[in-house]
Amino acid sequence: MNILAVESSCDETAVSIVRDGREVLTDCIASQVELHRIYGGVVPEIASRKHMESIYALADQALQEAGLTRQEIDAVAVTYAPGLIGAVLVGVNFAKAAALALGKPLIPVHHIRGHIAANYLAYPELKPPFLCLVVSGGHTMIVDVKDYTQMEILGTTLDDAAGECFDKVGRVLGMPYPGGAALDKAAQQGNDKKYDLPRSRPGANPYDMSFSGLKTASLNLIHHAQQVGEELDIPSLCASFTAAVSDTLVPRVEQALIKTGYKKLAVAGGVAANSRIRADMLAAAKCQGAELYLPPLKLCGDNAAMIGAQAYYEFKAGNVADMSLNAYATKSILGEQI
Repeated sequence: MNILAVESSCDETAVSIVRDGREVLTDCIASQVELHRIYGGVVPEIASRKHMESIYALADQALQEAGLTRQEIDAVAVTYAPGLIGAVLVGVNFAKAAALALGKPLIPVHHIRGHIAANYLAYPELKPPFLCLVVSGGHTMIVDVKDYTQMEILGTTLDDAAGECFDKVGRVLGMPYPGGAALDKAAQQGNDKKYDLPRSRPGANPYDMSFSGLKTASLNLIHHAQQVGEELDIPSLCASFTAAVSDTLVPRVEQALIKTGYKKLAVAGGVAANSRIRADMLAAAKCQGAELYLPPLKLCGDNAAMIGAQAYYEFKAGNVADMSLNAYATKSILGEQI
């Protein structure tokens, strides 16, 4: 089954063709990073306009690279939630038009389910059930993946996502957008014990997380140093910050592995590219006797291949849409409006 998949939830326009949920025939991405870098972050209106300019040609490019005709596409899939609403709407409307014109099924895919499915492309042997830590710019959660389309959120951040904090701290330190990648590179040269930063333990749910206190403490430390003319050890601050994030994630993941009894742990999302978090998750999985599944760096960020992978299983479960499909800025991974 050849699925034409579209992803436009933020600042990457992406179109991919995925066969049977596991084989990527082509994955085309038009990045907007350089465009948004001058603003220090994504400008939603600019992102939406660039999606409109790129998406049609990108779909043609995907077909050409895959060596397929339009008639050989069996279904069209699209990220319908969550994301920047204008950006998501561009993808949804294009996918609806393509499905209608081709006379093919339309498959709606939740963006976070797509991130989880990126592991299916990297590891053909991976099958549910397994535990997945999702860490991205907008989401941080621990998910019990019971089946390809049946999931339970065990814990989530109660405020900021880990990725959002990486980017904000990186931006305040004067690092180029996206700040998370630059911060990770700097942290590798620093002492992670030099700065004492908080590790929050919010609420009664042992799997829930909070990063707003860590972000505030880091920003206050930076601003205070600037005000009094104190020189900061930037690599060590980056290393200390990254360690605090990892120290928040790892114990909860280990607890969740014990609770579920799973011996398979996956990590997904843009922050899954962070070298410290990758290393700490590997150590945690080894400690718990679990197999770790980490997607390659190219599948950690937003891409359409992950949408095509999840779409195959959504289709098999009967999750298809008609022309009334809408876009949503916020929606639970379970399909509920939030």
